[in-house]
Amino acid sequence: MSPRLRRILFFLAGLFVSVGFDQYTKRLAVRYLMGRPALTLWDGVFELVYSENRGAAFGILQGKQAFFFVIALVVVAAAGWILWRMPPGRRYAPFACCLFLLVSGAAGNMIDRLAQGYVVDFFYVSLIDFPVFNVADCYVVISTALLFLLFFAYYKEEELEFLSFGKK
Repeated sequence: MSPRLRRILFFLAGLFVSVGFDQYTKRLAVRYLMGRPALTLWDGVFELVYSENRGAAFGILQGKQAFFFVIALVVVAAAGWILWRMPPGRRYAPFACCLFLLVSGAAGNMIDRLAQGYVVDFFYVSLIDFPVFNVADCYVVISTALLFLLFFAYYKEEELEFLSFGKK
C-alpha cells in the first residue's frame, strides 16, 4: 500500500472515530441535559448545560446555515487537497492529525446543522462566562492552535512548499 493511500485511510478512520465521538456526546447532552438545569461539575468554574446554537462560534451569524455549509465544504476540500499533496513521512504526521481534527470539527457541527438546523452545545466555563461549546468546537480550536505552532515552530518554510499552488 502506498504511503499516500495509507495516510488517507488513517485520516478517514480518525475522522470516523472523532466525528462519532462528537455526535455521541451531543446525543448524551440531548438525553441528559435538555430541559434540565445545568449540571455543575466544578462549582463556579465548569458546568454541563444544554444549548442550541443556530450561529457560528460564540453564536455569531445566527441563522446563516448555507454560509456555514459552504465554509465546511471549503475546509474539507482544502484539507483533502493538502493531504493529497503532503509529502510522505512521519515528519508530516502532526500536520495530518491537525487536518483530521479540523475536518472532524467542521463535519461534526455540519451534521447537526443539516439534521436539525442548529448545533448542540453543552460545555460551559462559568468562571469566565465563556460561550457554551461542544467537542467539535474543541477539535477546531485545538487543531488551529496546533497548526499555528507547527507552522511557526516546527516546519521550515521549504518543508511547506507543497502548499503552493504552482508547485508539486
